[in-house]
Amino acid sequence: MSWLEVLLVVMSALIGMELFAWYAHKYIMHGWGWGWHRDHHEPHDGYFEKNDLFAVVFGTINAAMYIYGSLYWDALWWFAVGITLYGLIYAFIHDGLVHQRFFRWVPKKGYAKRLVQAHKLHHATIGKEGGVSFGFVFARDPAKLKAELKAQKEAGLAVVRDSAGA
Repeated sequence: MSWLEVLLVVMSALIGMELFAWYAHKYIMHGWGWGWHRDHHEPHDGYFEKNDLFAVVFGTINAAMYIYGSLYWDALWWFAVGITLYGLIYAFIHDGLVHQRFFRWVPKKGYAKRLVQAHKLHHATIGKEGGVSFGFVFARDPAKLKAELKAQKEAGLAVVRDSAGA
């Protein structure tokens, strides 16, 4: 593969993972996978969560892609590189910045602040129903997310924590 093809495959995987993450978060984690994801939305003691099992499953799939790609199809190996890069970005932003599992820093401005606000609004619902901001890297305007939460609350589609201001 040429370097241009490699770059296109890696970037496609990286961008595609945000779409996959949105879908998996909304329909798997807040659907039939809620049993693993629930503790991520509730206060708990300890460093690890059942929700971390999703990383194990997705990491295992990614490892299989590396193996199969190295044996049979170079493009799949590079696709796995893009997925790995997304996983690193996810871990740094979601686990590190938003949930402060690795470091303590609260952004005061810019896109980092918007990411934190959007994800906190995602956590504003009680239970798996309703909710906003299911992606991890591309965050919508927090004011629009608050309005969407308010509409969900008024329509009885979501139970929203009072502290969310929706």
